[in-house]
Amino acid sequence: MKTNLDAFKNDLKRLIEAGDLLHMSIQYEYLPEQFEETLGDKLQDFVKALPNFSTDYQSWYSEAKALIRQLLPDRLDDFTRHYEKPKSRKEINFESYRIEDCLQGLTTSLRGVKKVGPEGGIPHFRQQLAILKAIEKRFESSLFDIRQLVQADLFSSELDAARELIKNGFLRGAGAIAGVVLEKHLAQVSANHKITTRKKHPTISDLNDLLKNGDVLDIPSWRQIQRLGDIRNLCDHNKDREPTKDEVIELIDGVEKFTKTLY
Repeated sequence: MKTNLDAFKNDLKRLIEAGDLLHMSIQYEYLPEQFEETLGDKLQDFVKALPNFSTDYQSWYSEAKALIRQLLPDRLDDFTRHYEKPKSRKEINFESYRIEDCLQGLTTSLRGVKKVGPEGGIPHFRQQLAILKAIEKRFESSLFDIRQLVQADLFSSELDAARELIKNGFLRGAGAIAGVVLEKHLAQVSANHKITTRKKHPTISDLNDLLKNGDVLDIPSWRQIQRLGDIRNLCDHNKDREPTKDEVIELIDGVEKFTKTLY
């Protein structure tokens, strides 16, 4: 059975391999003379195997960013900073140049002398690739905490069990299981972002508000979780009416979505 840990390792391997090719691509694209000196007659065959940095970088960046958010969150800001233009920059020079400028082909000059051009994006991409490769060492290190990865597999199994209960007509039981999964996941996300509460046993609503106030959740996600919490309470506490099958399915599907996208 393929686990979340296996999936992360496979995604990481693929992104690193693609990153190595993009690293060669950006160097060839903006510093071609180095490749010409090294490869000579073999240059054309080598270049054919390379991706186009200008067109392929964005999809690589989006996938790598999502993986780093999950597995190396303390380096996410560093990774993003190498791409985004500094909001506070007052001039464009080699120090303030970013990959975003590189993709736009931005070149600056002073009195007719070039200050920096697209080649200024190379050291930034090199650092992004190094951050991504640092995840490999975390997998290998005994200090790497895989609790959340194991927990994700457990949550998936529990939601599968909830779906089986629906098939057999146990709607309240299915909703109760899904609610517990959501509550545990929100607690883990709060811990990831160092968001704490004085309550000993915070509810889904408590955790949802904390994550919104901590800018982890946007308003649409907060409202959706609020809705899921209401359905959970209907399954657990409300004796005035039975939850409908559609409501419980909505709860399970919503919980599955947030366990896979909210970190």
